[in-house]
Amino acid sequence: MSTKTETETEIETEIETSAGRHPVRFDTKIAVLLRDDLETWQRLNVTAFLVSGLGTQLPEVVGEPYADADDTAYLPMFRQPVLVFEGGKEMLKAAHERALRRALPRSVFTSDLFATGNDGDNRAAVRAVAAADLDLVGIAVYGPRNAVDKVLKGAQMHG
Repeated sequence: MSTKTETETEIETEIETSAGRHPVRFDTKIAVLLRDDLETWQRLNVTAFLVSGLGTQLPEVVGEPYADADDTAYLPMFRQPVLVFEGGKEMLKAAHERALRRALPRSVFTSDLFATGNDGDNRAAVRAVAAADLDLVGIAVYGPRNAVDKVLKGAQMHG
């Protein structure tokens, strides 16, 4: 059994081409860090909200549209895996600070957002709190693999 954590090992994805399956190594990483005390529905909801911001501002993370054999069109998705981690409240605070210092693209979800019902109230809830005082329940970061690994230092893969 390996002693390396997922953040220390290189994540490879296989893609299928007409010539067969080939490993692909991404120089970048998309990662979500969730607070470890969330309910299952909250983890899923927070993850969906967090990653939705990345594709709107970072077109390079989105692949080509999909189509099935009947030529039914589907929306494009991320071109690489989204890795999901978990940690305690202090872990999220530290990771957020490291992401800010490295100026990595990021999105945040605070505990206040569970009580709001729309996008405008969500933005107002985040705007009302200084960055250092945000009650983070999740963050998403994107950037060079090594930089994202440093931001997530100490976090565990979500299990």
